[in-house]
Amino acid sequence: MKAIWNNQILAESDDTVVVEKNHYFPVSSINADFFSDSKSNSFCPWKGQASYYSIEVDGETNEDAAWFYAEPYEAASEIKDRVAFWKGVQVTD
Repeated sequence: MKAIWNNQILAESDDTVVVEKNHYFPVSSINADFFSDSKSNSFCPWKGQASYYSIEVDGETNEDAAWFYAEPYEAASEIKDRVAFWKGVQVTD
């Protein structure tokens, strides 16, 4: 699977975990050069507290376009150390 935005590969892995139709990529598979921490967060009753990354490619920023659960609840333990995408990021095989 590949996560692509603004013609750049943000992440690539054969080991994604699909939860609620979202592919969660191993954090080791992301190209960290494109990611910056965001102050945003959200809460899921069964996954826990989500944190976000903004993505910057070629001077364009996609705010909060990736999210992760640093300490997911036990029911979502399979997505620990994984990152998912939205906001126009294409996830394709």
